[in-house]
Amino acid sequence: MSSMPMSGGIERTAAVVIGTGLSGLAVASELQRRGVDAIIVDGLDLLGAGNPANTSSLQRCDAADAGSLRERNEILRHLRNYAASHKLDVRNNIRALQLDRLDPGATGASRQWAVRTPGGVLLADHLVLTRCAHSQLRRMLSELGMAAGQNLMAAMHALGMYLVGVGELITPTPKEVLRQAKVVGQAISAKVYPDGFPAALPEGYALAALA
Repeated sequence: MSSMPMSGGIERTAAVVIGTGLSGLAVASELQRRGVDAIIVDGLDLLGAGNPANTSSLQRCDAADAGSLRERNEILRHLRNYAASHKLDVRNNIRALQLDRLDPGATGASRQWAVRTPGGVLLADHLVLTRCAHSQLRRMLSELGMAAGQNLMAAMHALGMYLVGVGELITPTPKEVLRQAKVVGQAISAKVYPDGFPAALPEGYALAALA
């Protein structure tokens, strides 16, 4: 399946993945394997504050575990090859400028999220963030009017938001990133296909083989 450009610089897709590194490509590959539309953008740039009631921007956080760098690079090479051969919609030169939570009761609000980019707006029901600090996520949820408390993941999932490649104190290992990607891919697929169809494609890239 593919995302078709809409008039006025608007595109609709099931999921937008922010980040084209290991975490982003891992979850995008898992989504593609499960037949879920996704657009992958390079990252997220912080702009103006916008409307604090429903808009928030999140800075990207980059960290590397020197001990697993070789393994990470090898897995990343495989994922990039997979993305190219399976024609994943990876937009390496496009960054998200703003994330807007849409009012599901508003007229014409057919998706939960609007991801604003220099080329237009991506509308999606699911948003995957990669390699970002928990403190920033809590601020984001607060601006969205959510009292996350200690159950950050439950609050995010209720908004159609997911994390891959995020740890409380250290950057997850490559194998942990792959595990997170599988869990998120399964969760989004279950919402896109509540009847359990289609199943994961057997010829798809098997993240489990690298885990």
